Amino acid sequence: MAPFLTDWRGRFTGRALAVLRPADTEQVAQLVQACAAHRVPLVPQGGKTGLVLGSVPDASGSAVVLSLARLNRVRELDAVNRTITVDAGCILQTIQEAAALEDCLFPLSLAAEGSCSIGGNLSTNAGGTAVLRYGNTRELCLGLEVVTAQGEIWNGLRGLRKDNTGYDLRDLFIGAEGTLGVITGAVLRLFPQPKASITALVAIAAPRQALELLSLAQDRCGASLTGFELMSDFCLRLVGTHFPSLAQPFVTRHPQYVLLELSSSESEQHAVGLLEQTIADAIAQDIADDAVVATSVAQSLALWQLREHIPLAQAAAGKNIKHDISLPVSRIAEFIDSTDARVLAAYPGCQLVCFGHVGDGNLHYNVAPPPGTAHEDFLANQDAINRIVHDSVAAHAGSISAEHGIGALKRDELKRYKPEVELNMMRAIKAALDPLGIMNPGKIL
Repeated sequence: MAPFLTDWRGRFTGRALAVLRPADTEQVAQLVQACAAHRVPLVPQGGKTGLVLGSVPDASGSAVVLSLARLNRVRELDAVNRTITVDAGCILQTIQEAAALEDCLFPLSLAAEGSCSIGGNLSTNAGGTAVLRYGNTRELCLGLEVVTAQGEIWNGLRGLRKDNTGYDLRDLFIGAEGTLGVITGAVLRLFPQPKASITALVAIAAPRQALELLSLAQDRCGASLTGFELMSDFCLRLVGTHFPSLAQPFVTRHPQYVLLELSSSESEQHAVGLLEQTIADAIAQDIADDAVVATSVAQSLALWQLREHIPLAQAAAGKNIKHDISLPVSRIAEFIDSTDARVLAAYPGCQLVCFGHVGDGNLHYNVAPPPGTAHEDFLANQDAINRIVHDSVAAHAGSISAEHGIGALKRDELKRYKPEVELNMMRAIKAALDPLGIMNPGKIL
């Protein structure tokens, strides 16, 4: 049972009565019926790559873990309707590869895509690197199959773009982290494969220039702009320290960098022309200082690896205090400047690891201890640092969770920042759909 009880970051291990591993939706329904009859709480679990203790049981040992790993089939791919129907336990990379075989694209892309499952992606409304162009997981889902808290099967696997027949039940379960029912299947949207994808790393002086570059790129490139990631020089230095085999693209260091990707439905020549002209305009307008444009797939992958290895480099460096936040794009630079100043004033010498999907307003604002400070000692400041960061998020009209969810880790923080009327509506939905309170108890609410 041990692998099912410890969270992805290895910081918490819960207890469980048993681990249940059904093979299909009908078995899930039978197990939920049994749990409901005996008032046994259950914790739905997918790839267990979440970061907020949402898919592991608590320490009481009163719940069972319901693993969906064996529900891993691609049920159907409809290339004309541009949809793929899958089990909830399907690994994200498996779905991407199945779509590619039919010359289609499933655009959800995460660092954990080789391990995470689509049920978990839906339950947390995962974001990833392509939200700017394609949206969150919610926007990529047309229909769901769900086992309710009573053990009934709701088949909402409709591949329709338009279905205006009452309450949108699908959206209740997406982002609910398994607290309302168990997602067992989904109909997902597919897109044409782009003819070409071109990547560049652009050096800039400050986050303010990132927002200016984003506006310029959106004006010049429109929907072709599919990726826009901000990362500080400290982030790249961290990657260079722990992954020296990954080449650093600039000889001269710069304060900030933007990883920019264009996808063209026309041709590689079209994408290259758009990107090069955008960068040239950015340099001419003193928005950008320098740039490296990938001229091959290998070079593009190498640039993306720098971005994707930031969390791995953080883990290799030791423990740190993480924040997954979102802000109005227009206020990102203001937030970074003011929050950096407040955190450093309170904890001099601490290291700020700030990066993220700036194109959609999502920052990973992480705080590491000063050099030479014991990591466990620094983690004792987590609540105080959370307060500084989350208060600043609230002051800038943002959200304390952009794509990781609430789980158990941020439950108390949610109470601090959500209006009571909003929490009461959420409690009413929970009580209506899960009156026994057996679905992933202690998460979110």
